[in-house]
Amino acid sequence: MAEMSRRAALKGAAALPLVPQAVPAFASTPAAGGARPDSDPTDAPRIQERPLFGAVHWTLPNGLRVVLAENRRAPVAAHYLYVSAGAGEDPHGRSGLAHFLEHMMFKGSPNIPSGALSRTVSAEGGQDNAFTSRDVTGYFQIVEASRLPLMMRMESDRLGAVLIPEAEVEPERGVIFEERRSRISANPRARFMERFDAAMWGPQHWRGRPLIGWEDEIRAITREDMVRFHAARYAPSNCVLVVAGDVREADLRRWADEFYGPIPGRADPGRDRAPPPARSPEARLVAQDPAVREASFLRGFAAPSATFGETEMSDPLEVAAHVLGSGPGSRLHAALVETGLAVGAGASYDGDVVGVGTLVVYATPRPGVSPEQIEEAVNRTLGTLVQEGISEGETRRAIRQQTAGALLALDGLGAAPRMLGGSLAIGLPIEAVEFWPQRIAAVTPEAATRAIRGVLSDNPVSTAGWLMPSA
Repeated sequence: MAEMSRRAALKGAAALPLVPQAVPAFASTPAAGGARPDSDPTDAPRIQERPLFGAVHWTLPNGLRVVLAENRRAPVAAHYLYVSAGAGEDPHGRSGLAHFLEHMMFKGSPNIPSGALSRTVSAEGGQDNAFTSRDVTGYFQIVEASRLPLMMRMESDRLGAVLIPEAEVEPERGVIFEERRSRISANPRARFMERFDAAMWGPQHWRGRPLIGWEDEIRAITREDMVRFHAARYAPSNCVLVVAGDVREADLRRWADEFYGPIPGRADPGRDRAPPPARSPEARLVAQDPAVREASFLRGFAAPSATFGETEMSDPLEVAAHVLGSGPGSRLHAALVETGLAVGAGASYDGDVVGVGTLVVYATPRPGVSPEQIEEAVNRTLGTLVQEGISEGETRRAIRQQTAGALLALDGLGAAPRMLGGSLAIGLPIEAVEFWPQRIAAVTPEAATRAIRGVLSDNPVSTAGWLMPSA
């Protein structure tokens, strides 16, 4: 299962509007005579000072961090265990190791036979899955609240000691090869993105390797590799347990002590991420594929993140990327889509990552529009943004759109554990989630302009790419 971007979740879980509790966030009160009041889409949002989730958190003696976000709307509990290790921690020559171990974590632990965890969750009417990103590996179960202790007992068993049966390694390797084939080899755009990342960062840089791994390196992974990775990276002090739902703090404290407390503490392994290359190995990549019907353009730029470089630029870059390419009303949409050059254009940036981040701009040209026309329009838009900067109105509009619709996003169980666990597992404080809307609302036009100029001006780690239909 793919991990939901933390920043994407944060965008959905926006600040609570200042409306009476009886009025849904998506409702508006008609003015006298049935007319709807006018509103300025660039008005700055009014942000409440209270945290998004009001979560409580503590640390067990063995180093495991525990977070509880109570939500009593339904008798359901979500139980997430985050490991602060993802594909970025794969050893050299063993890309895909973190993902392979994620698969093998379902093959049994001292008290839970192979496959029994998922069968038990299903028998209880719940859901379970796991995911590996570049920064974390996560395991979760969503069940009726009274079954939470059972989930904690099973999850803590495999955290403490996973079996990784030798007889199941090769069959699971075959499953992973099939996953790679269906997700990447059979998908021309995924194949291109794999090549693009390797071109921009280098095929052995942790950002340039595919999450699932290079095929020859997946083939080289051994059971001993996984045992060592688990022993080093699955220490309680390198994990975050997040529970959301109809759970009381006193109960969770007791269960966390009972099930996770006995796991011996080990030293936090830390992360040893390589810095970005001095410049991209390939500044330009052009690929043709007979399975592609329409061309697509992509350009990536190395960027600061919440954990790397000028970390204070992360929030301003989020606002700047929204101004640049967030759909109707953005600079790229106006320059390429509204002029008829492209059917789509935009920009993306996620600063909630470990190590260097990436700002990406993209466009899909209309039939008959040449690549040169697209690149000229994109470069002109980027140049104008750097030269003129970002206006007050654009900043306010971006902030409003990014901090809208919180009640809808916060109503379910999924947002809290994904956002809280994902941020804590990459080394950010819990306040980075709880008060994210307030931080975004504090971004000024000057800060957003300074941040985007720093990324777009003379950036040596940048690659432009085209995926084209075969002639």
